[in-house]
Amino acid sequence: MPRLIAMFIPVLTAVFLLAGEAWSGNPEVQVYKTPTCGCCSKWIEHLEANGFSVESHDLPSLAALKRSNGVPRSLSSCHTAFVDGYVIEGHVSAQDIERLLEQRPTVAGLVVPGMPIGSPGMEGRNPQRYDVLTFTADGETSVFSTHQP
Repeated sequence: MPRLIAMFIPVLTAVFLLAGEAWSGNPEVQVYKTPTCGCCSKWIEHLEANGFSVESHDLPSLAALKRSNGVPRSLSSCHTAFVDGYVIEGHVSAQDIERLLEQRPTVAGLVVPGMPIGSPGMEGRNPQRYDVLTFTADGETSVFSTHQP
């Protein structure tokens, strides 16, 4: 009998892990970053701590990826991610991503231009006020949320 139980432990573990992802309600986030970016890794940790499953991909340059996915150069940041049909550029909070997925606006995605101190992955002294913007394929933007220190 103990041997039979031992045979099913890996199967049950896999079932519980898959069920946990399904229960979280959040789709997997595909993150593209450069191999040496520490703040990108911290942003990934922020997403995972907030229930997202993340697959990370290192590239030597993200310029072509950003361009081919409509990220305006003036709004770019250090990493680009994709979740459920949306582009996520920069240090967007997990809560903003959850709201985006809940509301499903007709936009290409969300962006936090630059790397504001105080955004997820960029924690530090003297946090800044910053906006999370929506952007469209036509390059139009609007404020999605504002974060205060």
